[in-house]
Order: sequence, then structure tokens, then C-alpha cells
Amino acid sequence: MPSIVAARSDPSYVLNQIVLSPSDTDYLDQLIPSISEYSHGNKTSQLLHSLSEFAGDRENEIERICNANHQEFVTSVNQLLRIREGTVNLTTEILSLSQSIQSSTERLVQQKKALVDSRGVRQNIDEAGNALQDCLEVLRLANQVHDLLARKNFYAALRALDELQNVHLRSVTQYKIAEMIRRSVPATQKTIADAVMNDLNTWLFRIREMSQYLGELSFYNTDLRKQRQQERAERTPYLSNFKLNSAIELVSDEHEEYDVLNNDDLQVDFTPLFECLHIHQSLGQMDKFRAEYAATRRRQKELLLPASISLVDEDMANLHTLLEDMAGFAIVERATMKRAPDLRSSIDVEELWDSLCQTAISLIGKALPDVDNAEQLLKVKNLIALFIQTMNTWRFPTAAMSGFLLTLFEKYAQLLKRRFSDDFLEIVSTDDYMPMPIQNAEEFEKVITVSWYCPERGVDGTKFPCVLPFSQMYPLCCIDIRNFLNQFYFYANDDFPHREVVDEALRVALDDLLCEEVCGSLVQKLSVQYIGQIVQILINLEHFETACKELESLLVKARSPESSVGSVSLRATDKFRNNKKTAEKRIFELVNSKIDDLVETAEYDWAGTTKPIEPSTYIQTLTQYLSNIMNSMLLSLPTEIKELIYFDAISHAAKAILALPLSPTVTKINPNGISALSIDVHFLSDFVASLQNPILQQNLDELQQTVALMESDNSDEFYDSGLRNRKYGQVNPLNGPILLEKITKVVEAAPQTAAASAAERLKGFGTRFGMR
Repeated sequence: MPSIVAARSDPSYVLNQIVLSPSDTDYLDQLIPSISEYSHGNKTSQLLHSLSEFAGDRENEIERICNANHQEFVTSVNQLLRIREGTVNLTTEILSLSQSIQSSTERLVQQKKALVDSRGVRQNIDEAGNALQDCLEVLRLANQVHDLLARKNFYAALRALDELQNVHLRSVTQYKIAEMIRRSVPATQKTIADAVMNDLNTWLFRIREMSQYLGELSFYNTDLRKQRQQERAERTPYLSNFKLNSAIELVSDEHEEYDVLNNDDLQVDFTPLFECLHIHQSLGQMDKFRAEYAATRRRQKELLLPASISLVDEDMANLHTLLEDMAGFAIVERATMKRAPDLRSSIDVEELWDSLCQTAISLIGKALPDVDNAEQLLKVKNLIALFIQTMNTWRFPTAAMSGFLLTLFEKYAQLLKRRFSDDFLEIVSTDDYMPMPIQNAEEFEKVITVSWYCPERGVDGTKFPCVLPFSQMYPLCCIDIRNFLNQFYFYANDDFPHREVVDEALRVALDDLLCEEVCGSLVQKLSVQYIGQIVQILINLEHFETACKELESLLVKARSPESSVGSVSLRATDKFRNNKKTAEKRIFELVNSKIDDLVETAEYDWAGTTKPIEPSTYIQTLTQYLSNIMNSMLLSLPTEIKELIYFDAISHAAKAILALPLSPTVTKINPNGISALSIDVHFLSDFVASLQNPILQQNLDELQQTVALMESDNSDEFYDSGLRNRKYGQVNPLNGPILLEKITKVVEAAPQTAAASAAERLKGFGTRFGMR
């Protein structure tokens, strides 16, 4: 069965549909498409044939119909003819129209082909133009990157390069230029990184050049803060309990905040560092940049430190430069760490800082032996202390430098001790060892002020000129002691953290100076033969003992709270006290030696032919000597010491006189000899009695009783223990019999020449001891 589509395409079916159209419009609507369809398929002849057949069929049908009705047939024929005529005309028109449509269709096809071709060309042109624009944009951005590099706008150049790589190159990936630019991106990035590193190195060089000035400004600012803190402490004493960099000090000084990195004198711009840091972060080269930056800073640190320094120049330029460079370098490191923690960690900064401190300590330590002046060393210490306080402001650990201050202090203490040792030796060696004369009240007050001495009467009750008991060396030594204390405490001011060390070192050093230089030198002076000088040394020793006691109290008051509590004891106190005994013994020795010399001049004629009527010259000289020294050289001594000297001198004189008849060279003693001895003993006893001191009189008991025994007519009394204890209790039991054996009652006559000779000898005796 033919398909519906095949039936619809049959010409008969088509003509039936056209003829059966209800209206002309439908007729035309059916006819024109059919003509067009058959004209395209080259079936026009078939359509005409179908139309002819259709017309013939219709004529036959009309003829049949007309046979029944001729008039209607004729009318129908006429209509049909007209229709045929119209059909022929229509066919002609259709053919003409078909040819016209065919030619139009061919032209349209050609035009469409041309249009399609032109559209392809235009599309190619558009695509080429767009590609060219994209390439030009890429080239423009590439050129812009290099322009930004030339203008040192590195971050903008990097952003432009990133935009070029990740955005614009994607639209031109099919072109070789994209590949060329893509291959050049790493080189351009390296160029940017190198350029920004060159700028950073330039910046680092400038930072190194300005490090000293930065350190100088920071020192100056710290010094100003110290001055303001002192002023506040003077106004409010409670604030003196708080040191520099304490919380209270920082709060009190916050209105005076000063940025050493950005001020009228100096501005440190970290922009090159931030730009370099950001660029390397963007390039993903942070580890490399961090390592390069650390290596550069280490090299700069090495360049910062000299091979050696000098501490002996007046202005200490070497030390100033070293510490200011270190401070500036470290401050930049700390500021960098705060601004860029990803670049510099606290470990990196403190590692460099420790290295700087150790090297600086080594350099200063090597230069210390050349410093032989305590004042110069004090300047060194003050500058280092200022450096420590400045770096404490930036929270740098300063334990190493603070510990080095102890090394400096040891050197400082040695220099002070050496200098004051020389001063004390000079004072002791050049002293006149005479009581110090004072001419007026002003001079008196000066001496009292500097000396540890409390006179019985003040300046108003003192008549000038006057004489002070000690010699000039005492106030001079007191002045030096006070200066010594001050020099020590100059070192141990508020910026020195080891006050307890200073307290102990001061005690030891002061003790050594007083013991070795002052007391030791005075003790050496005791070897002289002049009693007046020894007496003055004794007086000086007594005043130095008093001064030591005052110094012990002063050291307790002045020591720091960190020192151990309790009293302070100086060895020098006991040494001065003990050497007073040495001086007293030396006075005894000299007095006794003089007594021995005088007694040795005694020329008793134990077998004399005449009885003497006057005391011997030597005993007169001896008593006169004792009286003179007590009223002159020993006058300034305390009464108890003078009495002790008298006691010892009289006791020694009695023993020396008693030894004369006991001498082995004396074999016989007649009454005249005993009488001469008795006269001298009575003369000595009268002198002692005139001193109005019963204790002194007791020293003569043995001598007096021995003389009485020699004068006694009944020597047997000595051998009676009862009588001996009552009358001769002080006589030595061994010496008594010896003397009694030497006594003879026979007086022999002596030759004249011997008497003359004795008289001549006695004549020169008085001249020898300055007697007239």
C-alpha cells in the first residue's frame, strides 16, 4: 500500500486539492507551493501534463454534463474556455515566475555563498584583530613590567608580571609569543628579586652607616631619662626607689616619649625592607631571602667590630664608637623583628646580640691592661652602664655586660688601692710627727670636718692658735679615706647591679690599706730612736683606732640592702689597738735604754776611802731625764699611759741600779760604797715621792730594802725568816746573801792619783748628758 507521503506527492492528488480549494486564496496558497516544488524538482513538464490530462478529463466530464443540458454546457464551456485561457495564462505566468524564481534562487545562492565567504573573512579578521589586541596587551604589560622595574616600583612590577602570567597569557596560549613570554617570566622574577635585593643592600649599607648615630641618639635619650628621673626623685624622694626602665619610671616618663628611629634628627625608613620581604613572599622565596638577609647582617656585624680598641684616649672615642655601633645595630635588629616577625625571630636577634657582647667584652678586656688610671676606668664603666641601660630599654639581655662590670670593678679597685696606697705611703713618709698646729677657727673646722675627732671644746671655746694631739698625717689620711670611699661608691651608683660586691670589696680594700699602708708604715717608723716621734705615732694610732670604729658604723649605714645584715668588722681596728701596745713597748724600750745608758755611767767606788755627801751625777741626770720627757715628749699622752711609762721606767731603773752591786766584777763593798748607793736611792725615792703616786713608790721597795740590808749592822736578821719577811720581804732571797758576802767593814786608803783620776772622770760626766 502506497504510503500517504507518496499519494500526497502524486500530481492528481495535488490538482484535486487545488481544485477543491474553497476560496481563491486557498487556491493560490495550494497552487504556488506546488509550482515551486515541481519547478525545483525539474517536474514542470509532468505538472503540465497532469494539468492537460486534468483539463481533458474535465472537458469530457463537462461534455457529458452538457449533453444533458446544452445551454448550461455551452455556458460551462465558455467558462471553461475562459478558465483554460486563464489557466494557460496562469501557466505562462507560472513558468515565467518559475524561471524568475530559479534565477533569483541562483543569484541568492551565489550571494549567500559570497556572504558566507565574507562572513568567514570577517570572522578571521575579527579573530586576527582580537588576537593582535591580546598580543599587544600582553606586550604592553611586559613593557610595563620593565618600565616599573626601571622606576624601582618593584611590587607593582611583580603584580603586573603575575597578572600577565595568570590572566593575559591564557588568551594567547596558541601563539608563540605566549610561550616566549612564559619562558621569560622566571628570568623577570629573578631580575625583580635581584633589583629589590640591590635596593635592600643599599638600604642595609645606609643603616650600617647610621648605626653609630642611632646609638649616639639612643645614649643621649637614655641620659636625658636619667636626668629626669633624678629630678623627679629630688621632688618626690619615694621615686628614688625605682630604677631606670622600671614600670614606675616608664609611666612617669611616658609624656616624654622619644622615637630614636623616627625623630627630627634621624628617620629610619623600613620601606625597602618591607618591599623586599613582600616580593620574596610573593615569589615563594621566603626561606632563601631569610637566609640571605641573616648572612648579610652577620657580615655587617663582623664589619662593625674593630680588631682592637684603645681605652687610654681622653675622650674614649674608640669605646664610644664601638658601643654606639653595637647599640644602633641591635636596635635596628629589634625593630626589624617587631615589624617583620617572619623575617627575624627573637632567637636570631639574640644570637647576634650575644655574639656582639662577647666580642665587645673580649676587645675591652684586651685593652684593660693599658688603663692605669681609676678615673679613666670609671669613665669606661659609666659608658658601659649607659649602654646597658639603653639596651635594657629595648629588652635585650645584658647579663654578660653586667657581669663584665664586675671585672672592670676588680681592675678599678686595684687601681684605687694602688693609688691610695701610694698616697698613704707619701703622707706617712713626709709627716713631721709633731702635734698639728691650728692657726684659726676656719682651719680648725676644716680639720674637725674631715677627721673623726671630737675635741673637748668646740670652735667657740678654743683659743687660737692651738695644737691638736695628732700629727698632720691623721687628717690627711682621713681625707684620703673619705675620697677612697667616695671613689668606690662612684662606681657603685644606681646603674651598677652588684652593690653587695662593692660593699665587700670596699671593706676588704679599706682594711688592707689601713692595715698594710697606714698601720704597717707607722709600725715601721717605730724603729726610730726619737721618743717624741714614737709618742706621736702612738697618739696617731689611737686616733686611727677611733677612726676605724667610726668607719665600721659608716660602712654599715652605706651598704646596699642586698648585703648581709649585721655589723661590719675591720681587722684594722684590732691592728691599730694591738700596735698601740707595740708603740708603748717601744717607748718603754727607749726610756729603759736611756736609763740603762745612764746607769752604765755610774762609777761607784765600792771600796771608796771617803764618804760621799751628794747624789751621783748619773742619778741626777736620770731623774731630770724622766721629768723632762714626762713634761715634754710624753705630755700629750693619756695619763694612764704616762703613769704606765713612769711605772715601767722606775721599775727598770731600780732593777738596773740594784744590778750594779750584784755585778761579778764587784767583789767588796765597804761602808762608803754603801753610803754612796744609799744617797742615790734616797734621791731617787724623793723624786718618785714628788710625783704623788703611791703605786710608783712600790717599784723602789726592793731597792730600798736591799740598801737597808746592806746598811744593817746585824746581817743575821736576813737569815731569820720572821725578821726577813717583816723588814726585808721584797729582797730577793738569792741576792741578799750575795751582797752580804761582798760587804766589808774595812775602809782602805786610796792613792792620790786614783782620787784625782776619779775626780777628772766625774768632771766630764755632767757634760756628757748636757748638765751644767
